[in-house]
Amino acid sequence: MANYSFGLWFRAVRAFSFTASITPVLLGTALAFYQTGEINVIILVAAVFGGLILHAGTNLISDYFDYVKGVDKEGTFGGSRILVEKQMKPKHVLVGGLVLFSVATVIGLYLFIERGWPIIAFGLIGIAGGYLYTGEPLGYKYRALGEFLVFALMGPLMVWGGHFVQVGTLEWLPVLISIPVGILVAAILFANNLRDIEDDTAAGFNTQASLLGRKSARVLYGGMLFTAYAAVAALVILKQAPLLALLVLITIPAALKVNKIIQDSLKHERDHLAMVDVMTAQLHFQFGILLTAGFVLGYWFHL
Repeated sequence: MANYSFGLWFRAVRAFSFTASITPVLLGTALAFYQTGEINVIILVAAVFGGLILHAGTNLISDYFDYVKGVDKEGTFGGSRILVEKQMKPKHVLVGGLVLFSVATVIGLYLFIERGWPIIAFGLIGIAGGYLYTGEPLGYKYRALGEFLVFALMGPLMVWGGHFVQVGTLEWLPVLISIPVGILVAAILFANNLRDIEDDTAAGFNTQASLLGRKSARVLYGGMLFTAYAAVAALVILKQAPLLALLVLITIPAALKVNKIIQDSLKHERDHLAMVDVMTAQLHFQFGILLTAGFVLGYWFHL
């Protein structure tokens, strides 16, 4: 590959988005701590870096296929824009993504040695899901399946995996706990697709937002945010999460702010939505960290 600078690669992997993969692993770890009072720090670091590197590789491969399929081009908002601006060659971005998948595999092998066969299942699902997001032969992002599978991969799968590598047993509770952050990570993609309805339609691809249309998509976005908070409340009421999980309510003003931008989008030009995906990602991170803190503090204060 060409001798590109670190800064260029940093931009290409869209490092600003890494909170979406770090947060669910931390949440799964916090649940394990809430149950046991213990954390294996080395395994935590390996799990976080494994998920982060897999995410980075997925971003590179997504940029590659979005570019070669004509989704990302001049005048669009999507991706890192490294390829649109001709700052890298497409083949180098693709190879970079595959290299990062290989690094994630090495980390997965370490976790397999430590925790056994379920790590193989987690890893294979994660790699396949990351590549097939835009890669052939599936490209599920282009078939209106992106939100469903991003929810599954960066919600239940990563929270479950983060919990499993700490406790060494497979339980169903991490899947339940993952639902709110899974909804919000899907909302990041949905906000991106809502903004890009015209671009995706012009490129001949379907997303949930493009199938619904801008008016109905706004309603679903608001519903996703509401459901995330309602899910946490339900977990607390059902005693599946500590009372301190309600710390997530602190983020309601941020949720209302980005939701207002979405709901007002019909009154404005498309540029009005330029930052809604970033704002939703920030909300996801704040919400996820507070939910994580709720479990850690719940162990200490028995609340």
